[in-house]
Amino acid sequence: MTVLFFIAAAVAVVATFMVITRANAMHALLYLVISLLAVALVFYVLGAAFIAALEVIIYAGAIMVLFLFALMLLNLGPEEEAQERKWLRLRSWLFPSILSAVLLAELVYLLASKGLPGAAGNAPGAQGVVEVKAVGAALFGPYLLGVELASVLLLAGLVATHRLTRDDPEQDDAETRGG
Repeated sequence: MTVLFFIAAAVAVVATFMVITRANAMHALLYLVISLLAVALVFYVLGAAFIAALEVIIYAGAIMVLFLFALMLLNLGPEEEAQERKWLRLRSWLFPSILSAVLLAELVYLLASKGLPGAAGNAPGAQGVVEVKAVGAALFGPYLLGVELASVLLLAGLVATHRLTRDDPEQDDAETRGG
């Protein structure tokens, strides 16, 4: 299991590096999905199957769909369509496909193996399977302040995004003051 952990971690690091270095937003999103799936696999190998499932559902699923919708709304016009045709070349999908195949092979091996993922001694730092109740108790126990600070940070990002994307800030300010 230690080897599987390091393979998934290496795929996550490489895919994340590719996200940072890609100029094309669609390619960066594709690598980001692979990176998030690799991180989910790392959690699974460490015995946190619930966190791995949340990683896939929330990040690799829902948030990536929102990013894709935003990109689809921005790509308008014939020049962008020609650019998209250029992006769909096999060469653009080859490396992400290889990284995805490595993760898929690792997941199939994990599911087919008889050993329980995350059992003590199977992965670095693993202490057994982490139950959902333990995650909830930790988040709303000693780490409650951290969870609340993260929620305030997300709310601040939402307010800042709304403020920065308004069409006419002066008109909105006048409406707010009642003028």
